[in-house]
Amino acid sequence: MTADKIKAAALPLFARGGYEGTSLSDIAREVGIKKPSIYAHFKSKEDLFLAVFADVMWDQIRHSERLAREIKDYPVEKKLFAILKDSCAYYLQDEERTAFFKRTMLFPPDFLEEKLREKFLASEEAQSAILREIFAEGMKQGIIRQEEMDHLLASYYCLMDGLFVQAFYYGRKNFAARLESVWKTFWLGVTVQSKDKK
Repeated sequence: MTADKIKAAALPLFARGGYEGTSLSDIAREVGIKKPSIYAHFKSKEDLFLAVFADVMWDQIRHSERLAREIKDYPVEKKLFAILKDSCAYYLQDEERTAFFKRTMLFPPDFLEEKLREKFLASEEAQSAILREIFAEGMKQGIIRQEEMDHLLASYYCLMDGLFVQAFYYGRKNFAARLESVWKTFWLGVTVQSKDKK
């Protein structure tokens, strides 16, 4: 029995029942082992929950890093749009992963909130490294106006988070159109306009 199998079984259970509503016995039963066997891989339910959360976070980052390599020759706008679109699609294509992520971020167990935030911020920093490079490229080319990098990142993440929520409100059918619409407005806001060059 491997830790990966335990985490794979735990993810949908945590997604449906949350931390409090899922027991190690539930997870062991799903895997087909006895509860004590879990302790050979994880010290506690808390340890397992944090491991599942970290996997979800870092799998998405690795996905973004692969995409960044694939689109390295794209124009700046297409790079940023591709990452935005792909990040939203990443979670939407797996309902259990999406449910786990949304529940954990919006309603974290109180005693784990700080640890979860630390793991999230560490993964976000890895994502930010990709974005910083693209924004810097755009500023160097004179396409993106000179701006504090933290401001650009904050705006981009707010757009990403908002789109993630919008997908649940309006469904996937309408998501593509809304994505295109808000992207045009965002891009207009961060780029150098003709009047700025005068």
